[in-house]
Amino acid sequence: MALSFSFGGLPIPPLIDRTAIACSSNNSSSSHAFDAAYIKRAAELADKSAGFTAPHPNLGCVVATTANGSGKEGRPGVVVGEGYLYAEGTSPAELQAVESAGELSRGATAYLNMEPGDCYSDRTAVSALVNAGISRVVIGIRHPLPHLRGNAIRALRSEGLKVDVLGEDIQSKTIEEALKSCLLVNAPLLYRAANRVPFSVLKYAMTLDGKIAASSGHASWISSKKSRTLVFQLRGRSDAVIVGGNTVRRDNPRLTARHGGGHLPRRIVMSRTLNLPEVANLWDVAEVPTIVATQRGARKSFQKYLASKDVEVVEFDILNPKDVMEYFYDRGYLSILWECGGTLAASAITSGVIHKVHAFVAPKIIGGRNAPSPVGELGMVEMSQAMELIDVSYEQIGPDMLISGFLQPVPDLSPTIPSIEETSAVDPSVSPYESSIIFFYKTWDPYGAFSNFSPHAIRIPDENGDYFTWPSVEHYYQAQKFIGVTDPIAQTCLDEIKSARSPEEAARIGRKIQRQHPHLVRDDWESVKINIMYKGLKCKFSIYPHLNSMLLSTAGSVLVEASPHDLFWGGGRDGEGLNYLGRLLMQLRSEFLGDFSASHDQSTTHQERKDELNRL
Repeated sequence: MALSFSFGGLPIPPLIDRTAIACSSNNSSSSHAFDAAYIKRAAELADKSAGFTAPHPNLGCVVATTANGSGKEGRPGVVVGEGYLYAEGTSPAELQAVESAGELSRGATAYLNMEPGDCYSDRTAVSALVNAGISRVVIGIRHPLPHLRGNAIRALRSEGLKVDVLGEDIQSKTIEEALKSCLLVNAPLLYRAANRVPFSVLKYAMTLDGKIAASSGHASWISSKKSRTLVFQLRGRSDAVIVGGNTVRRDNPRLTARHGGGHLPRRIVMSRTLNLPEVANLWDVAEVPTIVATQRGARKSFQKYLASKDVEVVEFDILNPKDVMEYFYDRGYLSILWECGGTLAASAITSGVIHKVHAFVAPKIIGGRNAPSPVGELGMVEMSQAMELIDVSYEQIGPDMLISGFLQPVPDLSPTIPSIEETSAVDPSVSPYESSIIFFYKTWDPYGAFSNFSPHAIRIPDENGDYFTWPSVEHYYQAQKFIGVTDPIAQTCLDEIKSARSPEEAARIGRKIQRQHPHLVRDDWESVKINIMYKGLKCKFSIYPHLNSMLLSTAGSVLVEASPHDLFWGGGRDGEGLNYLGRLLMQLRSEFLGDFSASHDQSTTHQERKDELNRL
């Protein structure tokens, strides 16, 4: 039976059958009960995208009207529309829900597990609700990001819609339970926003006597097949899986998500000395990348060997879990699963980066004085020092017992992260953005619409010269790698990119084929890719007036694509990147402002454009 997951991977039963909800009531307690049920359903929908939206929230929307078609408050009826954010750069949940509901949206109530953001930079989610005739909006929690927090709520209320926020405008025991479901489904985002590190979950399987392997090191298998299947699903909900060098040497893991859906998490290996085997399953990056984090200067010859295998190596001055997690926070990672041994687990817990624990306990006893345990030395000498889990749950998985709980409570961001308006009111000298340098990276950033991953469709001729609507600039860019290549694999890849449900998926498809079959990439790709990106960006900023205005409003500022790992299109971790995406946008801005002739881009060669960009 398929499992439906909440925030941390625990199976929960389906909350609501959308085809079966039909009720009526007039009293306040019943109204709260229905509000709570619909909000829980929105959270359940939102959870469907876990692993795909990073670093965006999991967003779900339910549109409910009364049985007689009236949307009056306090008279719940039937669910007429649903939607959820599938991935970064895809249609908002609110838009999907009202389109599904059609005319039944008029006078209805929309239930959202979280306040919507604005990745389109045109208030698409708010506009969808307003234009559909929604009369009331119930929101689980406010958006945790300071530049988005409260914006949609104010916008909806300014349009005359009634907006109720759980715990603020409506309160009861039932509402508290619904509020908890909203917090849990986006716990990774809340932890990330509060702590500025990805949400980290420590997972391990141990015997009843607390061993993760025999004295010999043999560990296959401690847990049951059902438990291991659940682990695959936990991996599929994570952006990355981390292990240490000992695990690579001892177990030679693959760290795949074979039963976890379409999402494949990256594999991360932490090793100070790079004392790692030359032959390992993790060095096979045909399906999914591997990143090795190590101490600066460690085994340079082995670093070159890994690079020859297309394994990315990232050096740290001092390798420790805190710095590694801050680095992957900068790369946009939302949730990370730690499947390491006891030594690294203890270091991660001591560093304060582990937020939750999943412990699979098998009804087995292995014994052994030297048999390893799941957590190494923490420096505690008294039981009163022991760390106690919060919100603990217990579930039997086949013969095993899964014990889960938080090491740190789910953050309440309301008192700790004020909105931009609130901050400016307290200290008018505080500006949320640097005036001379504007950074952008993910589409949820204040200037995230500048990204080639933003959800703005463009209409440009395809390989046959026929106009085709590309879902994003990234779809268009990745497809151009294979234009004119007659090989069937290239044609299949081109079709898959066109139909990819998100820019991230289009990028994964294009990069994977380029990595596995470099001979299928068009011969002139390196000499034309800058012009291709420029063409896609120019189309986007030409057909969306609000984006054009946003770009022109940055006149005088340096634009930097803040990707810490893309040293060509981005600015790099320490500013060492070439920042070609930022440079293209600045050149485009100059063209729109009249500094270039209208035909400039048509007559500029790749090298000429590159030279101009280098002067910016």
